[in-house]
Amino acid sequence: MKKMAVLLSAGALALSGAVAQAQTRMFVRGTITALDGNVLSVKSRDGKDLKINLAPKFGVRYAKALTLADIKPGDFVGPASRKRADGTLEAISVQVFTPDRRGQVPEGHMPWDLEPGSLMTNATVSGMVAASSGRDLTLEYKGGTQKVHVPQSAPIFTALPGDASMLVPGAYVVIAAQVAADGTLSAGGVSVSKDGVKPAN
Repeated sequence: MKKMAVLLSAGALALSGAVAQAQTRMFVRGTITALDGNVLSVKSRDGKDLKINLAPKFGVRYAKALTLADIKPGDFVGPASRKRADGTLEAISVQVFTPDRRGQVPEGHMPWDLEPGSLMTNATVSGMVAASSGRDLTLEYKGGTQKVHVPQSAPIFTALPGDASMLVPGAYVVIAAQVAADGTLSAGGVSVSKDGVKPAN
């Protein structure tokens, strides 16, 4: 019986591993072409026509523009960045998360796919220094610290709760989609542009 239990346990682990491998995550960035029920059609930034199956109670968040002056010590932020020639980080864009996102968004410093070689740092602002061309942020997360220069030109935004009425053709979206083994895309939420402000990450 013990041997059977061990075999069953091993089988369950193998199955869960196979399921985990069968589903991967990808970011869809592009323009809405249609919404039919819970199926969102998007023309991706690289020209592909994609269909994303949205969860029955999918969430929508819309982008609202902020400025450098809106970023304060203690804020939880997510700058997408690139490495400069001297090895320091320069922000491509910065998302300032609303307080309810803390604990839901994974903290840390990781590779990103906004552009080749880009990085993402989801962390708390622990220090700020004004610079002639922008502002230097010190970011702390569990297990590490990063410094990121935010130029004046970098788009800064937050994402606020919205609704499905915002998912109209022509709106720009960013979607963290799950990819099934057969290539089917699904998602539990959508970040969408509003009044010309895009979710830039």
